Amino acid sequence: MENENKQKITLLIPTFNEIVGMKEIMPRIKKEWYDQLIVVDGNSTDGTQDYVEEHGHLLVKQKSSGVRPALDEAFPFIKGDIVITFTPDGNSIPELIPALIAKMREGYDLVIVSRYLGNAVSEDDDFVSGKGNRLFTKLINFFYDGNYTDTLVGFRGYRKNMITEIGLGSGPKYWFEKYAYTYTSWDFLSSLRCAKRKLKIGEIPGDEPSRIGGKAMVPKFKVASVCGIQLLIEKIINVKK
Repeated sequence: MENENKQKITLLIPTFNEIVGMKEIMPRIKKEWYDQLIVVDGNSTDGTQDYVEEHGHLLVKQKSSGVRPALDEAFPFIKGDIVITFTPDGNSIPELIPALIAKMREGYDLVIVSRYLGNAVSEDDDFVSGKGNRLFTKLINFFYDGNYTDTLVGFRGYRKNMITEIGLGSGPKYWFEKYAYTYTSWDFLSSLRCAKRKLKIGEIPGDEPSRIGGKAMVPKFKVASVCGIQLLIEKIINVKK
């Protein structure tokens, strides 16, 4: 394995009308934490794209819709060995990025900033999202003998090569995914598929503050339905690659 301390870091940030959060959160991200910063934007109309370009960050203008398609479209531009997905909407605390990178450099394939590990809390959960998050965590742990405390949070680190190994980064891989493409994301699928393959998975605790500006676009019940169906299908047909 490449010397962990020499591994390059790509910070991958999906956005959609996040100008309020961008102005507050982005200045807290230090340049020495990463080698590459990519913003993939879903056709914002509030000045988010102008902000990104004014600050000299690489901007990928999303052609489709949804978070997973956004990350897939940005994947060919990634140069880092470690990929950190991060949202500038206030839910992710930028000061936790160094701790996440340090954990990844211990040789993990996937490291999650868990909202439920130790004393960490989510200030953004409502009753439905909180129960749903814990339910899917319990299901993945049950089906694949996992040890997760949080399987749906988007603030996490990936070994870049692992992303393609588990069938992410290039659009739907299986016949049953085409109906779920907009609603599933790298977070749920990486949790599921890394556990299936018994890859090296770690967590660090991290609070989830309330959202800053913008509007949450996640259709919770659709996401829950799709994730549940995908979990069952992948278990039943034992998808490996």
